[in-house]
Amino acid sequence: MNCTCRWCSRKKNSNSVKEYFDLLLTFLKLGFLTFGGGYAMIPVVERELINKKGWTDMDEVMNYYTIAQITPGIIAVNLSTFIGYKRKGPLGGVLATIGFILPGAVFVLIIAFFLTNFADLPAVKHAFTGIRVAVAALILDTVIKMVKGVFKNRKALVIYLIAFVLSVGWKGFSVSPLWLVLASGAAGLLVFRPAKPRDDSKSGGDGT
Repeated sequence: MNCTCRWCSRKKNSNSVKEYFDLLLTFLKLGFLTFGGGYAMIPVVERELINKKGWTDMDEVMNYYTIAQITPGIIAVNLSTFIGYKRKGPLGGVLATIGFILPGAVFVLIIAFFLTNFADLPAVKHAFTGIRVAVAALILDTVIKMVKGVFKNRKALVIYLIAFVLSVGWKGFSVSPLWLVLASGAAGLLVFRPAKPRDDSKSGGDGT
């Protein structure tokens, strides 16, 4: 039986506020630690949201990334919205999104204000070069994780190879990523849909 006294209601509301605050702080931290866009953030998501918080798992994250690729907007922002919504509903989705966007927006404003003054300094150019290398390493780590999670059977490998060849193209011909995503989704519906259960009553069974 659920208690409806004033003290229990206050305690419940206090816990709910703490959960919202924890959600906001967690995605603020993600926003501060993420460099290089949506794919580069997967190692950070794995450490902060999967290993530390236990809010999701890698298979679910990959599903969110798949959805984010076919919906408008930035992948990293969409991922934050999905996980926040899963945790605490619409308000959780809003808080997670704001938390993730805020650090980047502040950094961009600061850099845009000072960039014209020091962008041409050799030290700054060398720093940007190092950052690009680090981002490339994070994206490579993400690719390896995605490959391990996707290639579960030969059918998935065939779809991957076809999509890869069509995206790379040949002699100037290549297929738009939009059509590749839609076609791969259609192929997944046809190839990976579960088989219909067998009806023994129609196959000559005795029905017992």
